[in-house]
Amino acid sequence: MLLLALDTATPAVTVALHDGSSVVAASSQVDARRHGELLLPAVDRVLAEAGVRLDAVTGIVVGVGPGPYTGLRVGLMTADTFGLALGVPVHGLCTLDGLAYAAEGASLDGPFVVATDARRKEVYWARYEDARTRVTEPAVDRPADIAEQVAGLPAVGAGAVLYPDTFPDARSPENVSAAALAALAAEKLGAGEELQAPRPLYLRRPDAQVPKNYKVVTPK
Repeated sequence: MLLLALDTATPAVTVALHDGSSVVAASSQVDARRHGELLLPAVDRVLAEAGVRLDAVTGIVVGVGPGPYTGLRVGLMTADTFGLALGVPVHGLCTLDGLAYAAEGASLDGPFVVATDARRKEVYWARYEDARTRVTEPAVDRPADIAEQVAGLPAVGAGAVLYPDTFPDARSPENVSAAALAALAAEKLGAGEELQAPRPLYLRRPDAQVPKNYKVVTPK
């Protein structure tokens, strides 16, 4: 097994390679505006560090969000392209699940929340029983609107850091890592679990919209 994992659902552009036992190489950069520019060089860097060629990869793992439309589709389209070119399966994982998995050992001995920045003064979030068990579906809400649902729970992710009134007990990690996604995927696949399809989890419509009453101009 040699899994190439990547995620662009958050400001972090993150890539990792996992051999079924451990992460052999990883790269993460935080830049919300350069997903398309940074992703492929990061893949090249990770493969070079591991000393393998892309055609040695046996599977692709991609974070499916939730996340903003523009950034999220960069990772998903790249994953699909790699899968088609290499003839290997492409597996999807919820980005929030990757953050939860990475939080294992961060002094979390009970339920907690994962919250990422959804912009528009909102967060993408879900509750977890432990690092491997999500107990609510991912959602997007204003922090004040979910204060009662998350009261008393520690939280991880950039959304928790941004809104301390709702998440006063923010913990690390702040950003998702492909290393955690790869390790979680390897664990699940090794146990015979089937991962989800690599389809985007947007939770809301994209910011860019075709204007209403758009006038179509046809040639005379």
